[in-house]
Amino acid sequence: MIETIAAPTQQPHTDSGTSTVDQLGEQIAVLSAQIQAATYHLLVLIREFDERSGWNTGFRSCAHWLNWRTGLELGAAREKVRVARALGELPLLSDAMRCGELSYSKVRALTRVATVDNEAELLEFSRAGTAAHVETLVRAWRRVDRQDELEHEHENLRHASRYLQAYTDEDGMVVLRARLDPEVGAAVLKALEAAEQVLYDRERETKDPRGEGVPVGQRRADALGLVAESALAGGIAKGTRAERLQVVVHVDEEVLEDPQAPGVSMMEDGTDVSAETSRRLACDAGKVVMKHGSSGEILDVGRRTRTIPTAIRRALTVRDEGCQFPGCGLKHCEAHHLKHWANGGETSLDNLVLLCRRHHRAVHEEGYGIKRSPDGELRFFRPLGWEIPFVPPPPRPFKDPLEELSILLDEQRVSIDASTGFPTWEGGTVDYSWAIEGYRQLGRAGSNR
Repeated sequence: MIETIAAPTQQPHTDSGTSTVDQLGEQIAVLSAQIQAATYHLLVLIREFDERSGWNTGFRSCAHWLNWRTGLELGAAREKVRVARALGELPLLSDAMRCGELSYSKVRALTRVATVDNEAELLEFSRAGTAAHVETLVRAWRRVDRQDELEHEHENLRHASRYLQAYTDEDGMVVLRARLDPEVGAAVLKALEAAEQVLYDRERETKDPRGEGVPVGQRRADALGLVAESALAGGIAKGTRAERLQVVVHVDEEVLEDPQAPGVSMMEDGTDVSAETSRRLACDAGKVVMKHGSSGEILDVGRRTRTIPTAIRRALTVRDEGCQFPGCGLKHCEAHHLKHWANGGETSLDNLVLLCRRHHRAVHEEGYGIKRSPDGELRFFRPLGWEIPFVPPPPRPFKDPLEELSILLDEQRVSIDASTGFPTWEGGTVDYSWAIEGYRQLGRAGSNR
């Protein structure tokens, strides 16, 4: 199946007659293979750490912990966790990476399509080809898989494949990429067309020369901004989060003041919730005081008041910008009273902090703590009292990182030279369609056993 990728006729030269630059290249090749082997060891540790939930100390996931503790970008951390989990089910690929034969780039791609039934053939392909060959194979494979899936369960799977991604580019521009249901896509396109027409008409009325000759892509980008502004102005997000998303909780005043006190704490449908859950919801909510008689009848209903005034909420959002829990930073947050208002805490900036829902729950229901130091700095604590630093301590310094890496690989009995991981491809054309069909047939045969 890999006939188009010929066996090597020549290995990289490592004899004493090579030039200084050639020797430098050999050192690069050796160190790169050593790094791949060390990366495998890192993935093994990540998998064990993830399986044992070592990250579950206030962090949302193993990837978020890696982002906080090791400095990995969050997307890269998620990929590390995904690959680490996948390698646990792929012994052949795991062993090849352990020995430095496969780069992380190749393994990251292969784990998207590899199974126990086809990993032997995929390993042969990846040893012969470059990382670019492997990426091309996997991309084509996944396109074929998507087409097959759509043929079998067209509507449901197509709907499940919808997404919208957004990220900020290096120069600050926001990049959008979307896959929408046909009817949603049609509505979006109609809205863009209407907005484009509005912009065009405005330019004609004002005789703005800047509108002449604007490329279609730029005009459509301006139209998208107009659509968003119109939606917001029309009330799609009218009011604060607490006003838009209402969860009604009935709770006795005594329970809010003291979670151990007896009393009512339940949702509107009668579902009981813990006192701390009620306290969490009351942190950032509107409040209506009702007075009941001895038999439960309502005697008086007070006016609805906001727990946090709009001006203070705006100032809090500007100050904190996102969740303040170490390693988080999510933008969609709830306001938390450091000293609950039911216990006399002020609704002031000094007594408020933004937390995402996950960490707001951790503070109320899971025993995590927050204190504000006299200098105004926040300090976060685990349930047992250990402090969680905003910036984790640096790893121990290395006397000689390369020497320690060599010792680690020697302990694992991994032998590496400049030819380890060197592809055997000689420049021939790769028949990806043939390769994909063959590997997929192997997968089907394995699943039918």
